[in-house]
Amino acid sequence: MRDAQYLAILRKGVEAWNEWRDKFPDVQPNLSDANLSKRDLSGANLSGVKLRRANLQGADLSDSDLSGADLRNTRLTDANLAGAGLTEANLRGAKLKRANLSVATLSRVDLSKADLTEADLSEANLRKANLSGADLSRAELFCTLLDSANLSGAKLVGAKLNEAIVCGANLSKADLRGADLSRADLLRTNLTGANLTEADLSFAQLSNSILEKANLTSCRVHGTSAWNLKTDKAIQSDLIITRVDESTVTVDDLEVSQFIYLMLNNQKIRNVIDTVTSKAVLILGRFKKERMRVLTAVRTHLRQRGYLPIIFDFSPSSNRDLTETITLLARMSRFIIVDLSEPKSVPQELTAIIPDLPSVPVQPIIVASETEYAMFKHWNRYPWVLPIQRYRKVDDLIAILPKKIIPTAEAKVRELTKG
Repeated sequence: MRDAQYLAILRKGVEAWNEWRDKFPDVQPNLSDANLSKRDLSGANLSGVKLRRANLQGADLSDSDLSGADLRNTRLTDANLAGAGLTEANLRGAKLKRANLSVATLSRVDLSKADLTEADLSEANLRKANLSGADLSRAELFCTLLDSANLSGAKLVGAKLNEAIVCGANLSKADLRGADLSRADLLRTNLTGANLTEADLSFAQLSNSILEKANLTSCRVHGTSAWNLKTDKAIQSDLIITRVDESTVTVDDLEVSQFIYLMLNNQKIRNVIDTVTSKAVLILGRFKKERMRVLTAVRTHLRQRGYLPIIFDFSPSSNRDLTETITLLARMSRFIIVDLSEPKSVPQELTAIIPDLPSVPVQPIIVASETEYAMFKHWNRYPWVLPIQRYRKVDDLIAILPKKIIPTAEAKVRELTKG
């Protein structure tokens, strides 16, 4: 049968066409270059049909079966494809401007370099679809399934992807300027080199995503989940952490933005921070059995006096080295008590703390029978390092804690704060 005969059958109507397809299921009609503009083809069985370069502008293809069809470079501007089945169809370079593809099944479809400007793809299934280089500017993608899709280099300027599922997708070098990604699932998404300038990421799930070299300038990130991101060389300036109806507050780091907002708007969190910074006391020393008895006794006494004692046991974690950990704890502390008796890690700990924290007094203590390690004298030139307090037994130390150690440390705190 010639191509013209296939077209003649189709022009008889969808019912006649589908009956013919049922009789000859193995035939794959060739309708390439056919003019089917504005034709009502809703519900038509067009699976596997060759429609390359066909003119389907304004055609009604709703609920039709186009799975596996060859639609390369087809003109589908303003076409109605709502609910259509397009699984594994080839739509490379197709013209789908303003087309209605809502609730359509487009899994594993090839839409590379297609024109989907202002198209409606809401609630469509585009799982594992190839949209590389496609133009989806101002497209409607509300609740669209895009997980594991390839959108590398795609243009999504002003697109509405709110509540879309995009997890595991490739959006590298995609243009997402001004896009609405609010409440979208972007877990494990590759956004390397993507342009997200002024995009709305409010309440989006971004955890474990790659944002290396991405541009996030002026993104709205209120409520965004942003844990364990890769942001090397990413531009993160002027991130808006507040709601639309609140006075604008901006920060320059996506991962800390959620914490800053909570700190500004949650009284309980502010109270916790105030408690830590006003009452925390870092206790350093040797963690062998005898020395630990001393540190534990100091901790108990400080706790009884309303402080928040922190004992740091030097055992480096797998993801944070000693310097980073000890500095973080020290910055949170009101003052530090360090036992110089039988030092092991103490010299390294003090090297990480003393030079860079002039607002945190350091109170050294030592067993009376011992002499401080030789290099400790180097720290005496720092005014926030207090004179060594010596003790013979634990009871002696507990006795001087409220009389000498705590008052001296508190006086130095007031002096440094005032200065």
